[in-house]
Amino acid sequence: MDDTTPGAWRTTPQRTAVLTALRACEGFISAQTLHAALAADGVAVGLTTVYRTLRLLETAGHVDVVRDSDGERLYRPRPGEGHRHYLVCRECGLSLAVDADEVERWVARTARDIGFHAVTHTVELTGVCDGCLSGPDRRPDPDR
Repeated sequence: MDDTTPGAWRTTPQRTAVLTALRACEGFISAQTLHAALAADGVAVGLTTVYRTLRLLETAGHVDVVRDSDGERLYRPRPGEGHRHYLVCRECGLSLAVDADEVERWVARTARDIGFHAVTHTVELTGVCDGCLSGPDRRPDPDR
């Protein structure tokens, strides 16, 4: 992020710490877990600052966001331009990017046909990964 994003990003030590900590994480992470990691490292950043920083990063297109099974938003730095879609394991949280070119074409075609512009969308794919499903006692919960 740069300091020229209108009305959004102003570099502060706290925002820099949040961004650095987020980039150090593997996979998606909640704002509260990120805040706890910062506190454990002795970084004094308020939870509200973590939430605001993540929201600014999301608005600017610098993070991908998914929701966990409880509806909590989880964040991950966005690699490169454009957003990605992920398949997320409901058991362990493993997240894998999926090829969603067909979804993107459908969104563009639908928006164009209806006459909408600057359309954004969210597609959430969840399941149970092979690692969580393996073993004789493990079967996916049909209600999930």
